[in-house]
Amino acid sequence: MARAKMLLVEDDAALAELLIWHFKREDFEVSHTVDGEEALLLAQENVPDIVLLDWMVESLSGIEVCRRLRRMNGTANVPIIMLTARGEEEDRVRGLETGADDYVTKPFSPRELVARVGAVLRRVRPALAGETLTFSDVEMGTVGHKVRRGGQVIPLGPTEFRLLKHFLEHPGWVFSRERLLDSVWGQDSDIELRTVDVHIRRLRKAINADGRYHDIIRTVRSAGYALDTDGVA
Repeated sequence: MARAKMLLVEDDAALAELLIWHFKREDFEVSHTVDGEEALLLAQENVPDIVLLDWMVESLSGIEVCRRLRRMNGTANVPIIMLTARGEEEDRVRGLETGADDYVTKPFSPRELVARVGAVLRRVRPALAGETLTFSDVEMGTVGHKVRRGGQVIPLGPTEFRLLKHFLEHPGWVFSRERLLDSVWGQDSDIELRTVDVHIRRLRKAINADGRYHDIIRTVRSAGYALDTDGVA
């Protein structure tokens, strides 16, 4: 199983040391910074699997770091857990609306935080929980970047791999072209909508082996695309 990469953004030195100890004991690879600007650079250089983000950090607020991570290509879908002493409902709502996946109020139990991180990763990054992404006869190994269908390796380009991974993580969900652009290319992308159709065609051609297998990507007219076995709707 791959080691999960964590970015910890926390300016309380004692708390950071405690969290690093707990998560390294759980076999996480932890990068730590006290600075919001540096956190954005670290996330770009080595995209984490999860971010623990304090509300109050140096140079940029945690809320602004969260907002920018959601807009950056590569980190738009990385789960973020906010850590804060601000327990008011309005603050929690603001954090979640900005893009946080969970919100933990200080003081908290490190063991509970470890459990909550694990729950988030199992939901949004199942491969890190030791699972292979599968649908019908398609299998994806996210660590080795290998895709197989019917036992045969299917070569995919990086964009098609990310598209298929997104579909495999949300089987049956219908995604508009706009949603796919945000999720796969990032919210700051200047890519045109029709580019999504081009990559969907490439993915279909590869995953269907030029017609050898049935089509598992359904086109939903006026809505977008979904991963299922019903073909065109």
